Amino acid sequence: MVRVTNAVASRARTKKLLKRCKGFYGDRKNHLKLSQDALMTALANNYKHRKLRKRDFRSLWITRIGVAAKMNGLSYSRLIDGLKKVGCAINRKILSELAIRDPHAFTAIAGTAKKGLAA
Repeated sequence: MVRVTNAVASRARTKKLLKRCKGFYGDRKNHLKLSQDALMTALANNYKHRKLRKRDFRSLWITRIGVAAKMNGLSYSRLIDGLKKVGCAINRKILSELAIRDPHAFTAIAGTAKKGLAA
C-alpha cells in the first residue's frame, strides 16, 4: 500500500500560518509552535483592543467637552443635562470636535444648555 503523507496540505497550512506571523519578533516568526501561540494571542488582543478603542475615544471626547464646558462656566454633567432638557441631539464626538475646532459654536451650544437649565 502507498504511504499517504498529506504533505502538500500541511505545508500549505504551515506557510499560511508563518505568513500571518511575518513581522513577529524572534522565534515567534519562524517556529511553528511558537508562531501558533503568538498568532492566537495576537488575534485575541486585536479583538479585545478593537472593543477598548471605542471606550478610550468616548473617554477622550468627554474629557475635551468637560474642559470646554468649564471654560464656559458649566460642568460637563450640567452641560449634558441642559442639552437634554432643550432637546439638542448632538453626540459627544461632534461636541468634542466643536470644542476644539470651533470654540464660538461651542460657546453658543453652552449658552443653549444654560437656557435649558434655567427653564
